[in-house]
Amino acid sequence: MERLGFLSCLYKYTVHTIFKKSVLKVKIISIYYNERLLIRKAARRDRNAQYKLYEKYAPKMLAVCRSYVKDLQFAEDVMQKGFLKAFTRIGSFLGQGSFEAWVRRIMIHESINFLKKKHWLLYDSNVMEHEDLSSSNIASKSDVDFLLKLIDQLPNGFRLVFMLHAIEGYTHKEISRVLNIPENTSRSKLSKARKILQEKVELIRKKNEAL
Repeated sequence: MERLGFLSCLYKYTVHTIFKKSVLKVKIISIYYNERLLIRKAARRDRNAQYKLYEKYAPKMLAVCRSYVKDLQFAEDVMQKGFLKAFTRIGSFLGQGSFEAWVRRIMIHESINFLKKKHWLLYDSNVMEHEDLSSSNIASKSDVDFLLKLIDQLPNGFRLVFMLHAIEGYTHKEISRVLNIPENTSRSKLSKARKILQEKVELIRKKNEAL
């Protein structure tokens, strides 16, 4: 009897587990299918489908733009232009890779174009001398927020190369092509950016130890 009871419980557990996995798989397929459907509709200029895609990805894409463009208002403008370009070109999305990654690359290029037009990619080695991070502003924040704060204070040229290489995974050859700079310049700016970040981290560590 005990063995039958155990087998009965095992059977119920197995059926329940298979059912849960099946439901999860159906949900994933449903989400994937629904997004593909929205993309096809958006390509046919269905405004409702475009709005749903915008609503889904806008927060993430604003964060992407904001990581390159410091001013929030400018970052929002860049994001809007990015989505406009994305919906104009959405018919060229072939489904190879995720739609989010495809839109993200558009946002990165729009951010870079914005910085180029504003001439904010100039080399300025003195910018960091006038920046300061007080330990009181850092102590209560997470390591990620702390690092983003430091990256945000890098001079534009250094910050852009650092973001593209360290965060987005661009090679120096790709950065060279996107920014129209020699590969050696890309490597140099990345090295300088890392050095600045290391110096800032060490400075704040010493300040904290002195408290």
